[in-house]
Amino acid sequence: MTLTDLPATNGAEFARAEERTAHNYHPLPVVVAHAEGAWMTDVDGGRFLDLLAGYSALNFGHSHPALVAAAHAQLDKLTLTSRAFVHDQFADFCAALGDLCGKELVLPMNTGAEAVETAIKVARKWGYEVKGVPADRATIIVASGNFHGRTTTIVGFSDDPDARDGFGPFAPGFVTVPYGDLAALEAAIDETTVAVLIEPIQGEGGVVIPPEGYLRGVREACTRSNVLFAADEIQAGLGRTGRTFACDHEGVVPDIYILGKALGGGIVPVSAIVADRDVLGVLKPGQHGSTFGGNPLACAVGHTVVDMLATGDFQRRAEELSVLLRERLESMIGHGVVGVRVRGLWAGVDIDPAVGTGREVCEALMARGVLAKDTHGSTIRLAPPLVISAEDLSWGLDQLAAVVSA
Repeated sequence: MTLTDLPATNGAEFARAEERTAHNYHPLPVVVAHAEGAWMTDVDGGRFLDLLAGYSALNFGHSHPALVAAAHAQLDKLTLTSRAFVHDQFADFCAALGDLCGKELVLPMNTGAEAVETAIKVARKWGYEVKGVPADRATIIVASGNFHGRTTTIVGFSDDPDARDGFGPFAPGFVTVPYGDLAALEAAIDETTVAVLIEPIQGEGGVVIPPEGYLRGVREACTRSNVLFAADEIQAGLGRTGRTFACDHEGVVPDIYILGKALGGGIVPVSAIVADRDVLGVLKPGQHGSTFGGNPLACAVGHTVVDMLATGDFQRRAEELSVLLRERLESMIGHGVVGVRVRGLWAGVDIDPAVGTGREVCEALMARGVLAKDTHGSTIRLAPPLVISAEDLSWGLDQLAAVVSA
């Protein structure tokens, strides 16, 4: 697809953005001007069904009335104090999020990568002060195919060359094992191991679901060896998989929940790590912080998100629509699709190379009024807002079927 294929205003605006922007993304050539629920409208008035939901940041759809109202109300009162002072939204947000996770303490940050970095720092400090690992010897076990963010520390333990190459030297202290291989993980644990950091489902990897029992095995191995289990639920958590957390599918509770994306309701960046006092209590004043972390606007929106999840309605909706998503996608296997993975309202779809690349399929979908995103060449990810109607989801899948079978 070229800019000359686009409506005039959309093409011109896209070209203008590309001219003055660092090319760290390869966006689809659409310029969105308005969105509501599961639908977006571009600058030329074209409507598109959103099947990406901001990589799960928009679990509750665009412009959800309750979230917009919470943001508007807080904007009129107070938006920032820094953590030098306490504001009137802070305690309630932290208490509500802690209760949702069944944990004692909350440390709010802004972005997902910040939350992962925070978990790494806390795990290392816990290892030195509580477990007794010798100074500067702490190691953290991570999984191949991971995606935890793009800071220099995090990309240092990525095996994605696009994320890693050209950004070294990297911080030591990380041991990589194959994702889903419990025996390899257990063998990698030694006296220096302070944490296992994994995604319960690998989102950027193509919605990769580990074997049944893997998360339980990780939990048992960590408990047995006095190691923290840090679950990166940034994409998988907060209703996306039909449960509040993806770990809930195996009845597993990690020592540290790492949260982000949907926690901000698609309005403001909000992230956090949530853990009990014996873990998060290792931090003392001045040892970690963020000027914007836990700001009043973020807390007001985040608290509303937690209240919405506490009803269980969004989790149930994701579970119900999962049946439709799975049935329709599985019917495409052998007809332009070679594999699918579905958990809740989240799917990885492997496109037959004879059909085209994931990017080409996404461009063809865009031409039909559907927006999705590719990853790792031949895979596309589907993560519709949890508020999508069954009719709209079915229509979007009709478009995918038409594209891949052509």
